[in-house]
Amino acid sequence: MIVVCLYVDDIGYTSSSEKLLVEFRQKMVNEFEMIDIRQQNYFLALEETQRKDSTFVGEQKYARDLLNRFSMSKCKIATTLMNVSEKLQLEDGGAAADEYQFRSLVGGLIYLAHSRPDIAHAVGVISRFMHKPSIIHLGAAKMVMRYVAGFIDLGLWYGKTGCVNPNGYTDSDWASYVENRKSTSANLFSIGSGVVSWCLKKQEVVALSMMEAEYIAAIAAAVCQATWLRKILIELGQEQKAATPIFSVAEQQQQQRAAS
Repeated sequence: MIVVCLYVDDIGYTSSSEKLLVEFRQKMVNEFEMIDIRQQNYFLALEETQRKDSTFVGEQKYARDLLNRFSMSKCKIATTLMNVSEKLQLEDGGAAADEYQFRSLVGGLIYLAHSRPDIAHAVGVISRFMHKPSIIHLGAAKMVMRYVAGFIDLGLWYGKTGCVNPNGYTDSDWASYVENRKSTSANLFSIGSGVVSWCLKKQEVVALSMMEAEYIAAIAAAVCQATWLRKILIELGQEQKAATPIFSVAEQQQQQRAAS
């Protein structure tokens, strides 16, 4: 089997069979005018460092370019992404910020989050204010940029593994949206040593309790994502016979507090 990833005029492919790779490469070169770079090192701003036993995926160059674009390459480093005690809201009393600058900055961070699940939550929060940003929202976005400047070399590492069984983790907050009191669901799935899927999304309904918010996050979001992931694995020839475990972060924290 050969796996092909196509995006407009960029194409990546891989297979466990060297013969299939050679045949596919030759057919493509004969049929289309294209440049064959063999081992992939750069794809849609994603940088890949491939070794015999592992692959590292990051966006270091893109992150540096983003910092340079907003004149923040020499900014003061931040060790945290957000002020956890501050609840951002639409009407915060702050002066209006430059909408074009804010949208461009947040858009760049959204793309950077493709290989940086550590910034996904913060980027999701500040992206709520794209239509009417204030200087407070812009300050929160620049704090994320200051964090990126301090941890620019982070990325995703995938090691060789014989286990392809996905594991899921789910969490939620309760009533984090000040305007409508809706909660946020988050889930993350890993296969082997690396994270392959993560999502943060506002819940469609207003949860009446923390337990209800956790239930919505686990059932409505995480289970749907696990089902989709299992279907993808079937197409890759890795059908899952056993159930996919999904761990609730909040439940584990409650168990730890009860044990202590």
